[in-house]
Order: sequence, then structure tokens, then C-alpha cells
Amino acid sequence: MFENNPFQRTEACQMLTGQQYKESLRDGRATYFEGERIDDLPAHPLLGQTVDYTAETYDKFYNPAADAVSPLLAVPRSADDLRALLPLLNEAGMMAHVTSSSIQTLKTVAGRMTDVKPEYLERMQIYIEESQKSDIRITQCITDAKGNRSKSPGAQDDPDAYVRVVSRQRDGVVIRGAKLHITGASFGHDLMTIPTKSMKPGEEDYSIACMVPVNAEGVRIINTTYAPRHEDARTFPISGKYHYPEGFVIFDDVFVPHERVFLDGETSYAAVFAHSLGLWERLGGLSEFVSEADHLVGFAQLVAEANGTAGISHIKEKISEMMIQATLIRASLEAAISNCSIGPDGAAFPNELFVNAGKFYGAANYNTMVRHLHDIAGGAVLTAPAPADFENEEVGDLARKYMSTGNDVDGEYRSKLMYAIRDLTADSYGGWKAVTNLQAGGGLYAQRIVTRRHYDLDEAKRGALAIAGLSEHDAP
Repeated sequence: MFENNPFQRTEACQMLTGQQYKESLRDGRATYFEGERIDDLPAHPLLGQTVDYTAETYDKFYNPAADAVSPLLAVPRSADDLRALLPLLNEAGMMAHVTSSSIQTLKTVAGRMTDVKPEYLERMQIYIEESQKSDIRITQCITDAKGNRSKSPGAQDDPDAYVRVVSRQRDGVVIRGAKLHITGASFGHDLMTIPTKSMKPGEEDYSIACMVPVNAEGVRIINTTYAPRHEDARTFPISGKYHYPEGFVIFDDVFVPHERVFLDGETSYAAVFAHSLGLWERLGGLSEFVSEADHLVGFAQLVAEANGTAGISHIKEKISEMMIQATLIRASLEAAISNCSIGPDGAAFPNELFVNAGKFYGAANYNTMVRHLHDIAGGAVLTAPAPADFENEEVGDLARKYMSTGNDVDGEYRSKLMYAIRDLTADSYGGWKAVTNLQAGGGLYAQRIVTRRHYDLDEAKRGALAIAGLSEHDAP
């Protein structure tokens, strides 16, 4: 479908089926896993599982009408639209989420770059419409290799530590560098490549934003994954199906035509892309926190009941604290949506203060919720017998007997709870979650900065002065 020209996608003017999505990945892309080039992603025994799940979501939302546009790629126009879109993205998984946030990022950028070259805005709008029509998946390349973190892009020993333009040609640019931590990079069609931070005069070559096809010449992607490697995946009920490899994306002198370039050299606008993406990534992360927090509360209550400890006071207190945290996370998401703003072209944008404060609160308190869950569940989270042990004629009944905590609690059921808790919070996937909850959309420091920028500190000071019987004239 896309193999001939990686820059031409408009011939696919209707939604893709799952099978068409699979075929679209057989386009010559250079993707690697554990030292080997993978020429057929759908057929790979491990990476193919991610392809299969993504294909299932394509089929789930498929509409055969010639002019149909996936609801996953829609631009929200109101708070109700935002409220309806987020659960759809959570249901459809990571590839839908990063595609949606990429489209919304371009919409946000367009509203913030009204006094720059009009062709940039035209290109972004055309790209959005074409990506919606062709039903592609987009991932975001933002975090550079960075080299020495204490040095700016232009001061690095290796100038390629940040993605940069190495050649400007009549019909496009050539870029070089690498982007790290790119979830699902090998499983989409385009890489939204944008500056990771603000740039200053002299760093024009690093002020580049563009869309690069995954199969463009010079793009190479190294994959890592937390997916379980066990033959029996029953002990990994979550990560055994829902896993998204991370991509180490290398741009080895990649040509990008002008129509896919959205910024080239304007240093004052470099940070606009990162800030805009941060808004939508944090909204997505906050939305995920809502469901994750409820899952943690649910597992805590279920395992307490299975352990026979649900009535113990300190267990109830821990679960109550988890409920409060889950409720506050949900409240911040609702506040972000209900207080959305409408851009000049009618697109809805979530409230930045509530998005960032809520994302910070969810990430900062995630480990506390997990700690309570582990404390409630006990050591069996790590040591419960495997599913195959319960099927063994010699030890199966004994495992069931001793994993039981009473006549109404089946030992195998209790073990399955432990598998899910371990997989979600204490194994490879759990480690991935612990790190990405902090780092996705920028670390906690980034959320502090944006929260402070949007919080009305002057109003808070005026209120404090008023109740102290003072006026602004009294303050130094």
C-alpha cells in the first residue's frame, strides 16, 4: 500500500482494516530487535503481538464508507468531545493515543504560530486532513540523545547529539540525529519529529519540526520491549497481550521534502512544539491514571477479601487513602476537560493548569498506591504457583488447597489475582510503568513549571492580604 513512495499516502482515502494495517507495515522499514533486522513485523513472534493488537483496534473502529474518518483521529470541538474521545483512545491502545495526541499537537501549534510563515500552518492543516483520510498511525519523536546534559545543543562535542538539519536543498532538508524512548515507533507510519526544548540564536539547525515516514531511507529503529518471554503467558495477563516496544530512532541523513516541514530555523518557535505536545501527552497520561488508579483500588479490595483481611482497620485505611487519591485524579481530569478553551478554528484544548497539576499528582502518588497494594497483597504477589502447577496431577490440588484462605476462596482464583498484581506493578511491565508514569510528557519538574505558569499566584496573594487586613499597597 505504501511501499513505493514513503511521502505519498493520499491514495488510501478510506479507513484501514486490521489486515490492511498489517500489510502497510511490510514497506521496507529498517527496524531491529536484539541485534537482528526484522523484515516482517507482523510475522515476528514477539513484536507481531503488538501488530495483532493494533490490527484488532483498527477492525473495532472500522467503517467501510469511502469518506469515513476514524473517531480516534477526530479533533475535539467541545468539552463533551474531549470527554468522549479519551475513553475511546484508552480502549484503542497506545498507537491510537500517540496518533491522536500528534494531530492535536499540530492543531495546538497552529493556534500558537499565527505570526510565522503561513506555509507552515497550511502544511500542518493539509497533513492533518491527509492523515485522517488515510487512517495512518503517527508516533512522536521528541527526546534527543542530548549528549552532555549540562550543555546546550549548539555546545555539544558531537553536533549530532540533537537532531539537526545538515543540508538545505531546493526541495527539502536533510536531517541527522537520534530520538530516544519513542513508544511504538516501528508500528506506525509517520514519525512526528520536533525539537525537545527551546533553542536560542545560533541553534537554527536544531529548530526543525517535520513528519518523516518510518520507511524513509536513512531511518533505522532499534526496539526494546518489556513483553514477557515465557511460553506460558497466563501468568502475565496484562503485558502478555498489551505491550508496546520502545524505539531508538536514528535519522542517518534523512531527506524530508518541504511539504512535510513545519518549522525550519525559527528558534523562537522551537519550544512551541514541545509545549503543545506536552499538553496532550499529559492529558493522555492523566486519563490513563484515572483508570489505573481505579484498577489499583479494585485489586486492593479484591486481594484483601481473598486474604481474609478486608475488615482489618489498617487495611481499610490504606484502601480509603487509595480511593481518595483515585478520586482526586479523576477530579483533576474532569476539571481539565470542563474548563477547556476553544481555539481560533474551533478546536478544544484542555485547561493547562488542571492537566499539569493532575498529571503531577497522579505520577507523584502512583508509588504510594502501589506500596499500599503490595502491603495488602503480601509476598504471594511474587511466589504464587504458576497456572501449570495447578494442572499438575501431583501438586495441583495441594497448591489449590494451600493458596485458599477459606471455603469460599478458591486457591487458583487467589493466585490469578496475584499474577495480575505482579504483572501490573512488580515485573517488567510494572517497572516500565513506574518509569513512564514519571517521564511521559516530561518529568515532574516540567509539570511544576507549567503549573506555576498557569496558577493565578497574584490572586492568591491578594486573597491572603485581604484576610490579613492588608492591601497590596502594604506589601513590599
